[in-house]
Amino acid sequence: HVQLVESGGGSVQAGGSLRLSCTASGYTFSSGYCMAWFRQAPGKEREEIAAISTGNANTYYADSVKGRFTISLDKAKKTMYLQMNSLKPEDTGMYYCAADFPWSLAGAPTTSYGSWGQGTQVTVS
Repeated sequence: HVQLVESGGGSVQAGGSLRLSCTASGYTFSSGYCMAWFRQAPGKEREEIAAISTGNANTYYADSVKGRFTISLDKAKKTMYLQMNSLKPEDTGMYYCAADFPWSLAGAPTTSYGSWGQGTQVTVS
């Protein structure tokens, strides 16, 4: 059973930066295994904003974060990162990491992922 632990959230002013981390344990990465970041803004559904394949390092970004956020993976540390730059108030929300074998890297629904972190809050003012 995969366990995911996130860290790095906080409060920042618009235009600032944060880096989120998600460390996985209890599983060895294999072909097709992906990790992703989802965001849930207040009153909205949880949506995928970035994802990365642990096999070939292909990435996906939602249009709302493209060019500002960068997803990366340190396989040795089994840790995924989300570098968030030029943050906007609309980036405020709870950020969750997820892992599984989704049917698609891009725009996968929450049901595509079976393992989830506890979430970390990001507030941009």
